[in-house]
Amino acid sequence: MRYVPTVTALVAALGAPAPAAGAAPSPPTSAAALDAAALIATSYRVEPDVVYLSAGGWNGKLDLYLPRRPNGALPTAILFHGGGWVTGSKDEIALDVLPYLAMGFAVVNVDYRLAQVAPAPAAVQDSRCALRWVIRHAPQYGFDPAKLVLVGSSAGAHLALMAALAPASAGFDGLCPGNEPLAVAAVVNFFGVVDVAELLAPPNPRDFAVGWMGPAPDAAARAARVSPIKYVAKGAPAVLTLHGDADPVVPFSQATRLHAALDRVGAPNRLVPIHGGRHGDFDGYEVLRATHVVHDFLAKRGLASDHPPEWRASKSRD
Repeated sequence: MRYVPTVTALVAALGAPAPAAGAAPSPPTSAAALDAAALIATSYRVEPDVVYLSAGGWNGKLDLYLPRRPNGALPTAILFHGGGWVTGSKDEIALDVLPYLAMGFAVVNVDYRLAQVAPAPAAVQDSRCALRWVIRHAPQYGFDPAKLVLVGSSAGAHLALMAALAPASAGFDGLCPGNEPLAVAAVVNFFGVVDVAELLAPPNPRDFAVGWMGPAPDAAARAARVSPIKYVAKGAPAVLTLHGDADPVVPFSQATRLHAALDRVGAPNRLVPIHGGRHGDFDGYEVLRATHVVHDFLAKRGLASDHPPEWRASKSRD
């Protein structure tokens, strides 16, 4: 007997349409969840720990999530984990790739140097190098370099914004020089740090930001240099920002400042406040709503598909 499950069915299985505000999301049926998991497992393959950069004895690695039977170049989501530049790893967010697979993306999940390995701006350099690696290897892996989306949360969103907004003249590309422009189509910014300098001093000092800057006396100047707000300019890619308005770690005002700066230069962007949301501590309804907002934002730009190609499978039964 033949069956033809689709990505649309997978999305429905993994998360039904967002329920009314305040209502608990309904879990998928066990059969639907099992079918969805089987489709993910059989339709994609993983190439783990691909080295994209070597610096000072450290090897920067990324994981690739690729369709087993590709049909042309695919839009590609590049994910950066959070952790305040001092902790975290790509392995901790491995399941975060699932919504992007369901939207029809290939996915690249990136590790970068943390403060204990190298202070700022090392992580920014790594994010730029990872982006250049994806662009250079697009023909080999089937990435569409015209449809790259950078995704991150907290410090990871900061790195996504820096990779997308900083010009070559900012001086972050010395470890991976090249002539190709590091252009992306969109950034999905989950409660990202926009102004690092603001997190070094009262009223909003954060230990993780101080730790990333290190003890050098020029910390404030270096913090300004690695702040995405500094690089907002005409021609910026589309930016979607989702940020809790009760965030105790990265002030919500950073999101509103980024939104205003992007508006001033005419860059396409949207700010979605998560009412009562803290630093990524969103309830089930808000998680589902955020996922649908991300999909709609990307679909309107021709990046995520409203009608993804079918994942075909066959099964014989007696």
